[in-house]
Amino acid sequence: MDIVLIVVIALGVIIVGTLIWAVATYNGFVRLRNLVQESWRQIDVELHRRHDLIPNLVETVKGYAAHERGVFDEVTTARAAAASSGTGPAQQAAQENQLTAALGRLFAVAEAYPQLRASENFAQLQTELATTEDRIAAGRRFYNANVRALNTKVESFPANVVANMFSFTRAEYFEIEDPAVRAAPRVGF
Repeated sequence: MDIVLIVVIALGVIIVGTLIWAVATYNGFVRLRNLVQESWRQIDVELHRRHDLIPNLVETVKGYAAHERGVFDEVTTARAAAASSGTGPAQQAAQENQLTAALGRLFAVAEAYPQLRASENFAQLQTELATTEDRIAAGRRFYNANVRALNTKVESFPANVVANMFSFTRAEYFEIEDPAVRAAPRVGF
């Protein structure tokens, strides 16, 4: 009788401990998923800020270099693609790569106009864009750290059992692929 009672109590402790662990693991997944989503929203805010600065920058450069229509169209098209919603981090990174490349060409055009480089409005836009680029980079680091934590937990045993049971999946990193684009756009003249 004593052995049966001890076995029943031991099984009860094991079952309760397992349930507590499963609930804690599930809640950990929810917390990490929410951190990933929140950090992506912060990147999204900075990307929108960047997208809002670009038309002002284009208009400022247009005033000095009106004949560079192809560059302006390229920047406008790349901005529209990057500003479109509903994309994941990988697609957003590809669109941001195209936008950064187009901005690089816009700044190359601007270098040919000393009066533009001396313009207070252009200098202020450059500073705001550089600050925004820094914020995007910081946000990307924070987001990717949260993605790493979630992905590690999704793949680690025994937490992966809970992840599979409740359909928690790996998140996408927000990475810039092109080494030329990895450098921040040159905004200083």
